[in-house]
Amino acid sequence: MSQTQRVLNLKGRTITIIGTAHVSAESITEVENTIRELKPDCVAIELDDKRADSIKNKDKFSQLDIVQVLKNHEGFLLLANLVLASFQRRMGQNVGVKPGDEMLAGMRVAEELGIPTVMADRSIQVTLKRAWAKNSLWGKCKLLAALLTSAFSNEEMTEEEIEGIKEKNEMDSMMNELANYMPVVKEVLIDERNLYLAKNIWDAKGDNVVAVIGAGHLDGVVENLEKLAADAIPGNLEEINVVPKKGIGGKILAWLIPAIIIGLIVAGFIYGGSQLGTKMIKSWVLWNGICAALLTLLAAGHPLTIIVAFVSAPITSLCPFIGCGFVTAIVQALVCKPKVKDMESLQDDVTIKGFYTNRILRVLLVFILSSLGSSVATFVSGADIIGKLAGAAEV
Repeated sequence: MSQTQRVLNLKGRTITIIGTAHVSAESITEVENTIRELKPDCVAIELDDKRADSIKNKDKFSQLDIVQVLKNHEGFLLLANLVLASFQRRMGQNVGVKPGDEMLAGMRVAEELGIPTVMADRSIQVTLKRAWAKNSLWGKCKLLAALLTSAFSNEEMTEEEIEGIKEKNEMDSMMNELANYMPVVKEVLIDERNLYLAKNIWDAKGDNVVAVIGAGHLDGVVENLEKLAADAIPGNLEEINVVPKKGIGGKILAWLIPAIIIGLIVAGFIYGGSQLGTKMIKSWVLWNGICAALLTLLAAGHPLTIIVAFVSAPITSLCPFIGCGFVTAIVQALVCKPKVKDMESLQDDVTIKGFYTNRILRVLLVFILSSLGSSVATFVSGADIIGKLAGAAEV
């Protein structure tokens, strides 16, 4: 038995778990050979239904509607998916393996042998939304920084380094580093999914089950399976399969900041007359408009998109229902419509150059940077307005 496998005998059932590196040629061979040798009753795969479909359907991104993605408020989720997929693809370039090939191999062999498969993982959308929702503002900044670092990294790994990922000491080191840097992300990406995977593997039909999962989940899934066999974990895990609702504090804050800004401007008119009130309005409009427009320009947005950024930022910053990034990204997508080649090369173009040459990625860049510009300007212009009002009060 390979050191990356665990064989559990629980309540008369045999569960064989294969821990893989997602870009490992050896993992593909191990998965295929294990399934053929054991001929299990069921094969559980560390994928959700949508990711399984995207792996099997290589033309999935050619059907992407970026405008619909933005309307569904999934721009950040798409960006995160693309960055993570691109990072894994670069790691596997040297060994000629694509991310998820071992999962695809497991599904292919199971289908060939007539063995049913179970997609055991939680939806990637739920996972990313939970990671975002449960993080503090500082945690969100670190998460964005980590994603951007991964997107622009040129790191490549040798076959030996990839295989080393499956070693326990290497994996422990990586998990500890993630836990120290982003504990909430580690909880959502690793701990919760360990439990979710274990529950679906345990619920797989048959007395002989093979599970194919990433090596980083191996120990955690084994631990949770043993707890499930001992009835030490509740059977209903729905609470980790939903996105936490925004707390009352977040909802209040979304309305409180615009209310404060409007209140300060009204106070300027009352205590400083039309001259001070007008200055405060100009400060709000110019700071928001210029910051959003400059960062849209930095994203190589279309001239019309830059104008829309300048006009919309002062308005959207006072509206909790819609953001500047949403407006500018929609305009960018409409005036510079993505072409088929942009969709076909989407995953390969997640590079510094690609964000400017691929029209879909440029829409996402406009979305991120114009949103950032508007957010920063809200606080800068707010401070400027307070300063103007304080100066008038002293006079």
